[in-house]
Amino acid sequence: MALALFDLDNTLLAGDSDYLWGEFLTEQGIVDRETYERENLRFYEDYKKGTLDIHKFQAFSQQPLVNNGTEKMLALREQFVEQKIRPIMSPASFELIEHHRKLGDTLVVITATNSFVTQPIVTAFGIENLLATEPEVIDGKYTGKIAGIPCFQGGKVDRLHIWMQEHGLSMQGSWFYSDSHNDLPLLKEVDYPVAVDADEQLLNYARSQGWKIMSLR
Repeated sequence: MALALFDLDNTLLAGDSDYLWGEFLTEQGIVDRETYERENLRFYEDYKKGTLDIHKFQAFSQQPLVNNGTEKMLALREQFVEQKIRPIMSPASFELIEHHRKLGDTLVVITATNSFVTQPIVTAFGIENLLATEPEVIDGKYTGKIAGIPCFQGGKVDRLHIWMQEHGLSMQGSWFYSDSHNDLPLLKEVDYPVAVDADEQLLNYARSQGWKIMSLR
């Protein structure tokens, strides 16, 4: 039984859940449209360039959780998944997941996007295991900070190794599917790295290494 690891945004999803969550919140009037859209786009561009400060981004993206009641945000999240996420869950992604499930592989989504946003999405894909950036919660309230190691760039490797140790698993025969050069640290760790609808930097690297290249769109 091998690990089948999947990035979420722009890999299993034909879009970015973090970015779409911000867009959805502006549409719902939860945040100021002009300010939030400007900052959301700035952070997204930093991510694509590989220069994102994950702590500053989480402080920004978690403000709606900090400023609003959890019950309200959970209801909005349910609406968000139906309106914004289900339309970008491609049949090919479900087929890939099912392929690894039939092989008996352990399925894991590993994503930089925080677990508040991603948990219901991963559940909708039928995957039980999620490694995501964890928002800090103290006395039942979100602080806007990150709990533990951010699940981003090299932090994905650290988080995965901790998780594997806890579950008695190894990297033998492991797969990882990702679109982003930010995931190169983990792609280099697995036995079977796959570039999925990859950005230019990852695509060029994957070609130079003879990695599998595919699309789920």
